[in-house]
Amino acid sequence: MEYGRIVATRGIANEAENSPVFAQEIAAAFNRYQRKDWGDLCQEDKELNDQAIESEGRILAAYQTSKGKIWIITEWDRSATTILFPEEY
Repeated sequence: MEYGRIVATRGIANEAENSPVFAQEIAAAFNRYQRKDWGDLCQEDKELNDQAIESEGRILAAYQTSKGKIWIITEWDRSATTILFPEEY
């Protein structure tokens, strides 16, 4: 799967800079994402992600961290993958 440009929001970057534990959690979450482990989603949303890989749909995954839930979103055209807090959406 292509990810495009991988970016993090200001909120994610600031927290990762101040917390090595959180930075490791982000890396672990992205590793899961690369393995198509979509994290804390219902089964239906996981299946939609699996379909989106084949049909060029948008992919969203959610993971719990010490700083709260984070999302990883890959755009439908695979131009970018963003790591963010849900409230930054």
